[in-house]
Amino acid sequence: MTFAHPWCFLFTVLPFFVRRLSPPYKEQQISVQVPFFQSIVAFTGNTPAPGAVVHRKIRIQKILLGISWMLLVIAMAGPQWVGEPVTRIKSARDIMVAADISGSMETSDFTTGTGEPASRLDGVKEVLKDFMRRRRHDRVGLIVFGTSPYLQAPFTADHETWMTLLDETRVGMAGQKTNFGDAIGLAVRLFEESETQNRVLIVLIDGNDTGSRVPPVEAAKIASAKNVRIYAVAIGDPGSTGQEQIDIETLQRIAAVTGGGCFTAQNRKELEKAHGEIMALEPETYETIVFSPRKTMHHYFLGAIVLLYNLFFGGLFLKIALRRTGTRRDGYRDV
Repeated sequence: MTFAHPWCFLFTVLPFFVRRLSPPYKEQQISVQVPFFQSIVAFTGNTPAPGAVVHRKIRIQKILLGISWMLLVIAMAGPQWVGEPVTRIKSARDIMVAADISGSMETSDFTTGTGEPASRLDGVKEVLKDFMRRRRHDRVGLIVFGTSPYLQAPFTADHETWMTLLDETRVGMAGQKTNFGDAIGLAVRLFEESETQNRVLIVLIDGNDTGSRVPPVEAAKIASAKNVRIYAVAIGDPGSTGQEQIDIETLQRIAAVTGGGCFTAQNRKELEKAHGEIMALEPETYETIVFSPRKTMHHYFLGAIVLLYNLFFGGLFLKIALRRTGTRRDGYRDV
C-alpha cells in the first residue's frame, strides 16, 4: 500500500494543538431559580461560585475519537493498493502493405510451401503471413489496388484479423489495371493519421503504372515529405512486355526518393529473400511501458468510521433502553 498525499499525516498531531491552544467550549443554559436556594447551600455545606460544568467523557468515547481521527487522516492521505507490475508493449512503427491485385496477379508462376504451383497473389499472401508473424510488435495495414486503391485493413496490432482480411482478397476485385501512384497517395493520407514517425510502405506490384491521377514518382516525393519510406517489390519476370512489363527504373526512383529499397522476385524464394532484407533494414522497434495498477482504498477507512460510530451509538442506545426497561425481583416488569 502507498499513499497519494502522505503530507496529510501532519494532521495527526492537530488535535493536541487544538486541545492546548483553543479555549474551552462554553454554552449558556436555562436555569431554574429556587426560592430556598440558601437553605440547600447550608444543608449541603457547599459554597456556590461562578464556573462551568465540564461533562465527563467515558473512556471508550475518547478511544473512539482517537481511532476515528486516525482513520480520517489515513483516508485524506489517499491510500492506494499497488498491484503487480504490468508490462505493455507499444508499437513504434507502422507498416502499410500495398498489394497489386490486378488481373496479371493470377499468373501461376509461384509455388507454395509444399511445392505446388500457385498464383502470384497466393504466393504473396503466404510470404506476407510469414513476414507478419515475425513483426509481432508492429501495427500493420493493408491496401489493395488495381484500377483504384482500397483500404482493406486499417492500421492494427491484431495481426490475426489482418491475415484474415488478406485471405479475403481476390484478383480483380479492385479492377484490372495497375494504378500504382494512387495507392501511394492513399497510403500517405492514412499515415497522416498515424502518431508514430517510423512509417514504412511495402508495395508488391507485377506491372507498371497504367494511369494514376498522381504519377508514382510525384506521389513518392509527397511520401518522403511525410517521412514515409517505400520498399518496392517487383513480382514476376522483369523481362516481360506490354501491360505486364515491370517499370524497374520507376520503382528504383521511388525507393531512392523515400530512402527505401527496390527488390525483384520471380518466385517464392526470391520474395522471401526480399522480405528478409526489408526485415534487416527495418528491425522491430517498440516501446516497453511498465506500470503498476493502483486501486484507491480511502472509502474503506471512511466506512470503518461509520461502522464504529454505528456500533458505539447503537450500544449506547441499547444500554439506555435496558436501564429504562428493567425486571423486578418479584417477576414484574417496570416500564
